[in-house]
This record gives sequence, C-alpha cells and structure tokens, in this order.
Amino acid sequence: MTSNLNYPVPLAFGDLQGCRTPFRELLAKAAPAEDTPLWFAGDLINRGPDSLATLRDVIALGDRAVAVLGNHDLHLLSVSAGIRKSKKGDTIDDILSAPDVDDLLHWVRHRPIAHFDNGMLLVHAGVLPQWDVALTLELAHDLEKALRSDNWKETLAGLYGNEPNRWSKDLKGIERLRITCSALTRMRFCNRDGLMDFSASGGLDSAPPGFMPWFDVPGRKTRDVTVVFGHWAALGLTLRDNLIGLDSGCVWGNQLSAVRLAASADQRVVTQVQCTSCRAVSE
Repeated sequence: MTSNLNYPVPLAFGDLQGCRTPFRELLAKAAPAEDTPLWFAGDLINRGPDSLATLRDVIALGDRAVAVLGNHDLHLLSVSAGIRKSKKGDTIDDILSAPDVDDLLHWVRHRPIAHFDNGMLLVHAGVLPQWDVALTLELAHDLEKALRSDNWKETLAGLYGNEPNRWSKDLKGIERLRITCSALTRMRFCNRDGLMDFSASGGLDSAPPGFMPWFDVPGRKTRDVTVVFGHWAALGLTLRDNLIGLDSGCVWGNQLSAVRLAASADQRVVTQVQCTSCRAVSE
C-alpha cells in the first residue's frame, strides 16, 4: 500500500496502565508537533497508580488521540456495570468514584477496537492470521457498534470466555463478537490454523507445543500492512518492517515506549523513559 507523503506521521504509545508520570515524561521527551496524531495501543488504565489522571490526560487530547480498547479498559466497563468484580491489584476505584464517572465511561465505551490509517493497523493484542484488514475492521466495527448501543451491558457480559477460540465465517451473534474481542484484545499465541491459546503470557519461549506468536503464523493476511499493538509486556519492544509491539512493561517497572510510525521502517524513531516509579500495585 502506498503512503501519503503529506500525512502527519503518528506517534504511538505502549500500554500506559495508569502510569501518568512516565507518560508525561515520554510525551515531553518525544516532543511531537501539535498536529501529530497520538495513537494508544489500549490499556490506558489499571495496575498503575494514577488511572484517573491518566485517563483525563488522554481525553484532554481531544480528537488528536486515537486509543483502541484493551482488556483492562473493558474490565473497567465490566466492573462499572456489575458484570465483574474488582481484582486484587486493580487501580480503577478512583475512576469509578469520580463525580463525572458517567462521562468518563461513555468516552471509554466509544473508543475503537481497531484503527487503520495510511498502511498502519492499530489493535491492542493481535489479529487472527485468517483476517485481512477489511475483515478485521468489519468485525471491529460490529463490536464497537454493540458496545455503543443501549444494551451494551448485555453485550459486554457475553464477551467473556475462551470459546470459540478458532475463527469461522459461520459464527454469528455473540459468538462472533466474542471471538473478535478475544483476538483483538487478548490473543498472544495461536497455531497455524488460528486456534488461540489463552494459557501462556510469557515471552516467545513460553509458547505451548504447536503454537506460535500470532504474528509469526505463515501466510498471515495482514502481513502487507504494519500492525501496531501492545498487550504483551513479556515480549518487550518489538520492531520489524511490518510489526510494532509497543508494550515494554512500564507498569512492571521497565520502560514506556513510543514509536514514530513512519511508513519506512528505517525512519521510525523510538523514544523511551524508565518507569521505576510506576510499578503495579499487585506486584
């Protein structure tokens, strides 16, 4: 796919997870121009110490911010709706007790599940190898529409569970929405047939027998674009010509990373800050 030379190159951030101080430091260090789109790979909140302030900072960026939903963002919505209970280590109480909580949750609920622009596909976790960009966006749009509807709580309650864990074009209704959510917000490993595994969350060497990182499946249909994602802290910052993994484990005391998403891999610029002051509460 060709790129638009006049297109403002986005700056993409890894999972913030409520680590406001490193985010502000990284934004200042990268010093993007005022018209630079700022992309966020999901999980804006939770586990870090400043979930509410971090969320407010991103919202304040207005239309400049493109933030896809991650599993922690969906968890916030589920807890708010009474679908799930808070877990040990959650740091979302400040959001849920905020005086404008309804407005905050409305903003979160209306974020995209996937975003595509100028040859770059942004998701939180991954893309099943059988999905091309068009199908990915179609499935994401259907899920976005359901989460923005009046019966969004019913939809959200139906998204949890590990089945189905293999794509079929014959899937319909809540099962189709669930596998969309599982792939785009939770997946790390799958096999050659796109069967997803949800048991392993370590690095590349933690793949169960017969499984591999979703992006290494031969014949993956999104290999003709650059996929930008987060979610996988154990993977660390990952840069390939057609792949940018942004989660470098800030919330675990490692780094917060941002990458300038130039079309040409050799023109991409990485900026990082240390996150020693932002460690997950549950650690």
